Amino acid sequence: MEEREELEALRQELVRANYEYYVQDAPTMSDYDYDHKLRRLEELEAAHPEWITPDSPTQRVGGQVSEGFQEVRHRVPLESLQDVFSMEELAEFDQRVREVVQDVAYTVEPKVDGLSVALEYENGLFVRGATRGDGLVGEDVTENLRTIRSIPLRLPEALPRLIVRGEVYMPRTVFAQLNEAREQNGEPLFANPRNAAAGSLRQLDPKIAAARRLDAVLFNVQYVEGRSFETHSESLDFLEQMRFRVIPRKACASIKEAQEEVAAIGARKGDYPYDIDGAVVKVNSLSERTVLGSTAKFPRWAAAFKYPPEQKEAQVLDIQVQVGRTGVLTPKASLSPVRLAGTTVTSASLHNQDYITEKDIRIGDTVLVQKAGEIIPEVVRVVKEKRLSDSVPYHLPDHCPVCGAPVARDVDGVAIRCTGAECPAQLLRNLTHFASRDAMDIEGLGPAVVEALVNAGLVKAPGDLYHLQAEKVAQLERMGKKSAENLLAAIERSKENDLSRLLFAFGIRQVGQKAAKVLAVRFGNLDALRAATVEELTAVDDIGEITARSLVDWLHSPQAEHLIATLKEAGVNMTSSVQIAGDKLAGKTFVLTGTLQRFSRSEAGERIEALGGKVSSSVSKKTSYVVAGEEAGSKLTKAQSLGIPVLTEEEFLTLLEEA
Repeated sequence: MEEREELEALRQELVRANYEYYVQDAPTMSDYDYDHKLRRLEELEAAHPEWITPDSPTQRVGGQVSEGFQEVRHRVPLESLQDVFSMEELAEFDQRVREVVQDVAYTVEPKVDGLSVALEYENGLFVRGATRGDGLVGEDVTENLRTIRSIPLRLPEALPRLIVRGEVYMPRTVFAQLNEAREQNGEPLFANPRNAAAGSLRQLDPKIAAARRLDAVLFNVQYVEGRSFETHSESLDFLEQMRFRVIPRKACASIKEAQEEVAAIGARKGDYPYDIDGAVVKVNSLSERTVLGSTAKFPRWAAAFKYPPEQKEAQVLDIQVQVGRTGVLTPKASLSPVRLAGTTVTSASLHNQDYITEKDIRIGDTVLVQKAGEIIPEVVRVVKEKRLSDSVPYHLPDHCPVCGAPVARDVDGVAIRCTGAECPAQLLRNLTHFASRDAMDIEGLGPAVVEALVNAGLVKAPGDLYHLQAEKVAQLERMGKKSAENLLAAIERSKENDLSRLLFAFGIRQVGQKAAKVLAVRFGNLDALRAATVEELTAVDDIGEITARSLVDWLHSPQAEHLIATLKEAGVNMTSSVQIAGDKLAGKTFVLTGTLQRFSRSEAGERIEALGGKVSSSVSKKTSYVVAGEEAGSKLTKAQSLGIPVLTEEEFLTLLEEA
């Protein structure tokens, strides 16, 4: 077979496989065969880039990172729907419709709780996709929509123009996995799948959107050339023929049948792969829709029935505290089993101490529970009249339930964290931070390798890194002898790092890179720093009382003392190579911009700090000098506009020598 013929055949096979897997949920091609064929297609397209087309399966994540989204004016407005909250209101909607048209028939569909989008096709090719926005103007998110594999890039029929409307959503299973990962990483949880879908679709990097595994379901033909339809049902049948995932719907001959279907959808809300926040009742005849028209806000031919949240009582049997990867203590209520939205609920997150205090939740309380967004169990309120007489207010523990170290509340937030230097719950996060570029800079020790080392039981604290054996590391998956040797060499090199890097690597609350450098220069070695009092620390520029107390508490905790002793024994450097050379630049603030020839910005900053000066990342009226290297940018322009002295690299060197 000629390469061009092979390429076309592969594309057709992969497009069909995508449709079977992502739309029909009935794959006939194995993952192995799919990956093998996709790789071969990539090879052919790499050898013949002139053969690449926008609808190729390889182009699902082909867009570049965007600086922002362009506005899109919708050819047909994406209208919102009028809400109704009872069967009586739905009957009133029907009465208004029948005042205009007779013998009306309806369709009823679940209302997906996602992000509404319009997809545009020209000659059968997907050319643009946009968010709803205000209904008239949305945002161009074409590249992110291309990552959704249930959206066809080319249609079986090359219609001159087709615009369809649908809902982008995050499947319930994907949402649960995403939030679980975010919780482990100490990241804020998404409140519901809709927020997660909206945030994912508006990522400027399509690769991030692709990783979120979004899906889409279509529910309307907005505009079409080359086809005509008499009913809404007929138009949706056509979209299915065009290989879209289409909303399930039922044709109803009367409002009574529509009401019955609305109730049936409500009873099976938990059966859908996506969240729904209601059911949509639509006039089926497209000509009757035209006659009915729209108000300034809503179409007169449709209504959205909103289901009330299901709430039930449960008893708080216990409050358990989990410790995440970042040390945050998260309380969770253990509940007496209760059936909600199709599943049995036995627990609910209580988020933090402020949440517990605000709702006054206590062990033994009877509480009203519902599912936020139909998926996350939450406590609505305490049923105070059923409270036990001997109940007492609940407070999170003062010490970590995992390692026993003291806990501390974030200065600028509600989180309460474990301060343990070797807390097992934080091990993955602590090791990853310890090895990161701005900390100990251990090349090759990324999150995946860290996790492999921990899972194999080779590392239980940062100090264990310096006692790893090459033969054991080589046995890890995807490592091998050479990779193990390279990793151990990088770990060995890290022993020579400056004290400032080690201080930052410890991950002490309030001690960032800048504070670590200031402290390392001021005290010279770790022993001197550990001997410093809070008063002595606060006398150092840029070190406030909160940072000083956090530092003293951490350095004198049992876990930190053990960690430091282990690192000392391993030969890790605990002194600063940058010594104070004087205070001739005290009170002077420098901003570095552009490329310097004699040294890096980091080295220039160390020279300034060694002479008592400060380095800032932004230009302001308080800036003393701006040092401008080659290709200096906006900082130089701002300095000139403010009249701040600008030094060339030569002038900067002269200043350092004089100081």
